Amino acid sequence: MVVRRVDGRPVVIENEPHLRDGTPMPTLYWLIDRDLHEAVSRLEGNGGVHRFEEMVDSDDLQRTHDEYEQRRKEVTVRTDGVQASGGVGGTRIGIKCLHAHLANFLVGADDPVGALVADVVGLPELRIESVRD
Repeated sequence: MVVRRVDGRPVVIENEPHLRDGTPMPTLYWLIDRDLHEAVSRLEGNGGVHRFEEMVDSDDLQRTHDEYEQRRKEVTVRTDGVQASGGVGGTRIGIKCLHAHLANFLVGADDPVGALVADVVGLPELRIESVRD
């Protein structure tokens, strides 16, 4: 999946689960929109990670991590080396990166942290495209 602004500028890209040298890449969806990235960075800098950890149900967050890890496994091509692990942002528990949660939410995942981030930072008009057919 890829998410774009309606004018075509990319907002979220999908990474391969491994770098070219075989290093595992736990972050499947990457927020690359400059304006959203800066807004989320400000939110993180103002204690957003800790605030949202207190607001989100731990079972819902665990489900989000499990589903993310499963989606990454489904698109993994290289199976000959070390595999990425963990959920959103590579973590198994709690919240590591609001950018990764927003990207996950924007590609259509039921991510309660990403939904909270989207509510706070606001979103431009977006479209989701499938890059795998």
